[in-house]
Amino acid sequence: MSYVTETLSNLLHQTAFFNLTWGNYLMILVACVFLYLAIAKGFEPLLLVPIAFGMLLVNIYPDIMASPEEMSNGVGGLLHYFYILDEWSILPSLIFMGVGAMTDFGPLIANPKSFLMGAAAQLGIYVAYFLAIFLGFNGKAAAAISIIGGADGPTSIFLAGKLGQTALMGPIAVAAYSYMSLVPIIQPPIMKAFTTEEERKIKMEQLRPVTKLEKILFPIVITIVVCMILPTTAPLVGMLMLGNLFRECGVVKQLTETASNAMMYIVVILLGTSVGASTSAEAFLNVDTLKIVVLGLVAFAFGTWGGVMLGKLMCKLSGGKINPLIGSAGVSAVPMAARVSQKVGAEADPTNFLLMHAMGPNVAGVIGTAVAAGTFMAIYGL
Repeated sequence: MSYVTETLSNLLHQTAFFNLTWGNYLMILVACVFLYLAIAKGFEPLLLVPIAFGMLLVNIYPDIMASPEEMSNGVGGLLHYFYILDEWSILPSLIFMGVGAMTDFGPLIANPKSFLMGAAAQLGIYVAYFLAIFLGFNGKAAAAISIIGGADGPTSIFLAGKLGQTALMGPIAVAAYSYMSLVPIIQPPIMKAFTTEEERKIKMEQLRPVTKLEKILFPIVITIVVCMILPTTAPLVGMLMLGNLFRECGVVKQLTETASNAMMYIVVILLGTSVGASTSAEAFLNVDTLKIVVLGLVAFAFGTWGGVMLGKLMCKLSGGKINPLIGSAGVSAVPMAARVSQKVGAEADPTNFLLMHAMGPNVAGVIGTAVAAGTFMAIYGL
């Protein structure tokens, strides 16, 4: 009888109920909130579902992220090996290849001025960088945190790994992806506050047709120019443009389909669950995390503001031919930010169609954020 009792007691004490802290329970609750937002509200479910589930797993069973050195049998936890691919910047680079294969750069090619709005929307990155230093973060940590302002999760993870800020990677990635999913909530109030009703009603001329040759040459030229100036951008810009070349060259249909579908979604699963699993209560519940979340929001707000304000300036200079709303799409959340520009414009005038115009700054923002990351790597000698 004592053997049975002892066995049952051992089994009972092996359950998670006897090993979790209040912090673990809090993080489990946060994970459930994220799952609700993703499933019930449709906030970027492809990102939030795996991230939230990874968060759930690691706070119930921390050993799922344990390194081999921490385990008696010398074998690490499942998600530890996924996470190594984040630290080595492999998964973020593959995400960029998939994004390139899915993205039409035609609107950007047709309206090169879009590059300016994509660049202006990176203002939030630099504002957050200096604020992070003011709040006590070292230069590399500040740089990794600031990329949240580009609303680009893969680039945030990429830069954190390159700068050796893996301890902050979880909060940075969760903040970046959370703000990406909240684009429809965060951006409209800023857009409306800094534009007039008349500006929001501006209808833009139809974009010129872009030739196949232009679309083929674009990724090649951008790769050469950007990577020659900032070689550190090659992993991100190079993969983005390679994926786009697959799409536009017309001779590798199988590679295009693989990069934009099967590979893309496999990588999203691996990256999302491993990022979520980096948010154990011990790593996530601290003052630095709160600072990162606040800095991310400030960076994102300033990025949106910077794009809108340059859009207003270009509107004035063009004699009212450019709708300033498309400047807000200069953050890297493709294509969500462009859709928000369309939505806010349509609220002012239901016959106004800004989506394709907004895609120009939107894809320019992806390139701009990668360039910002490359700039920080160059500054810190990587």
